[in-house]
Amino acid sequence: MSDSRIVTVVDAKNKTFFFNFKELIRYKDLFYYMVLRDVTVMYKQTVLGFLWAILNPFFQVVVFSVVFGTIAGIKTGIAGLPYPVFSCLAIIPWNYFSSTFSASSNSLVNTAGVFTKVYFPRLIIPMVPIFSKLVDFFISLIILVLVMGYYQYTPGSNWYLFLLPLLIIILSSAGLGIWLSSLVLQYRDFRFAVNFLLPLLLYAAPVAFPALKVKEKLGNTVYELYALYPMVGGIEGFRSSFVQNADFPWTLVLISGASALFIFISGAFYFKKMEKHFADVA
Repeated sequence: MSDSRIVTVVDAKNKTFFFNFKELIRYKDLFYYMVLRDVTVMYKQTVLGFLWAILNPFFQVVVFSVVFGTIAGIKTGIAGLPYPVFSCLAIIPWNYFSSTFSASSNSLVNTAGVFTKVYFPRLIIPMVPIFSKLVDFFISLIILVLVMGYYQYTPGSNWYLFLLPLLIIILSSAGLGIWLSSLVLQYRDFRFAVNFLLPLLLYAAPVAFPALKVKEKLGNTVYELYALYPMVGGIEGFRSSFVQNADFPWTLVLISGASALFIFISGAFYFKKMEKHFADVA
């Protein structure tokens, strides 16, 4: 007897080597409401609400100023720049990076019950924290204004350049989030690795010290290699944008920008490659 069963294969309508951006645009409303939900849930049933976005960096600035600025005696390397302002200009972009890095990395695992039942572009899930955490970032700039006001420190005229290093931080956060969200879903060990990596990445970044210290101690070649870590150009560029009479570190920013772009593109390709297996391993 011949087998007369009909087999129906459900596959993507349009196969693309990279992402189907038209499809992402088509689901823009879903993306908007997921970002809005993420922002709302973040502070739901909290007494202080959005004030946490100000209090958190404030206490970090106090701790960094006491431990590194006073006890360790680390200098800012810039005349007239108080250490609390120096540390605040690094803590704000770092907090955005660390919060998005953690949330985006665990996003697929935390929403497995949704994307295994309903179809929508999976890339939306790790990208939601990248945009929702921007709300915290811009609110936390209030503490920067307050710290600068307390020390009567006027920002430099190139303050608008902060958007360039911010873009680097967004790209690197998104790229690492896309990479790790795929890996965490398949290998849950990476979930613990994320918590292990964040403190190491913090102390490797020029948060407590200026990046020029690396150049002074290890030379220009190591200094430029150091910039392959995207947060180097991100933090130094952000800091230099607001500092008076400081040259914008174009070399660091360009190297870190290229590195962040590579991480994002490679992460996107890997995500696309593994996406068809997500429902099986979730």
